[in-house]
Amino acid sequence: MVVAPASSFCLAAAAGGAPLLFRQLFDADTGTFTYLIAEVSSGQALLIDSVYEQHERDLALIQELGLQLVACLDTHAHADHVTGSWLMHAASGSAIALAASVGAENVTLPLRHGDRVDFGGRALEVRATPGHTDGCLTFVLDDHSLAFSGDALLVRGCGRCDFQQGNARTLYHSITEQILSLPEGCLLYPGHDYTGRSVTSVTEEKAYNARLGGRAIERDFVIYMQTMKLPHPHRIAEALPANMRSGKPREGDGHGGAAWAPTRRSYAGLPELAPAWVAAHREEINLVDVRSPQEFQGPDGHIPGSLLIPLPELEQRAGEIPSDRPTVVLCHSGSRSALATQQLLRAGHRQVANLHGGLLSWQAAGYPLVSVTPL
Repeated sequence: MVVAPASSFCLAAAAGGAPLLFRQLFDADTGTFTYLIAEVSSGQALLIDSVYEQHERDLALIQELGLQLVACLDTHAHADHVTGSWLMHAASGSAIALAASVGAENVTLPLRHGDRVDFGGRALEVRATPGHTDGCLTFVLDDHSLAFSGDALLVRGCGRCDFQQGNARTLYHSITEQILSLPEGCLLYPGHDYTGRSVTSVTEEKAYNARLGGRAIERDFVIYMQTMKLPHPHRIAEALPANMRSGKPREGDGHGGAAWAPTRRSYAGLPELAPAWVAAHREEINLVDVRSPQEFQGPDGHIPGSLLIPLPELEQRAGEIPSDRPTVVLCHSGSRSALATQQLLRAGHRQVANLHGGLLSWQAAGYPLVSVTPL
């Protein structure tokens, strides 16, 4: 379902008046940060270090903001989560970008040190920062005001060096020569954090990073990293093979199982359906209107055959909804029905979706409504 931004939406305002829109997203299960950066004037965007299970969330945000996704970039072949790059490519046509040295399948934009990834009139510079893995990259904004350091440099830490071609000496030189050589005020956004730290800066890490900051030298760093004893990531057996396919599911794996309808999850997390699909499948679904009786019978009208259950009564009357068919919930604008959709999902109804835009979008699409004419 293609979703145009609401008429009241302004991308420049969403960016706080800045020339770039920036969003930091989080996957709590793996402690992974995903980043969306877009040039406001062109609407072109890049997505960095996406997570397979968060695909619908990320796609919904991109669609709601009305952005054109140019590429989905990964800082390296992750061992702790599966990338969402292939799913995003399939959904939006965006390029799949990863270090050429990784040798992964399905990559459409192989990256090397010194490359630039353009989005509108802006670009990310590609810097090779191996040491955690051979294929680690750091992406630096063209004005050097911020950088995405992946797992090479974390907040007050760095990526491990004990597997996947890791090398402590290599990582030391990558960090000091390619990341900490950036301007002192450059903000650094890591690929992971597990304690709530979302951003750092060059000046902070040079001063306070326990592994290589302050007066620490290469010898100190190497001994520190060689002494660490860490268990392997618990998803490594699944993540690495999948990431060598750029996150493309194996044939027959599917994504999310068989769907009863082409639902789209909003950025708020709710399944939604477009009026066109609902109109075409009207005889196969329950339509539940959660407005008041006055609205249902008033001049706004209602969809023929819809079941009226006002929102305040839904919890008690949910049993009246036939269970042999999927249910689409609606109201005037899609707001109250969003809450009703949440309630039904929590109550165990699996095949439920909100009518996107409510009766306003239904009517705007030219579909019929009936109203009770006063005597």
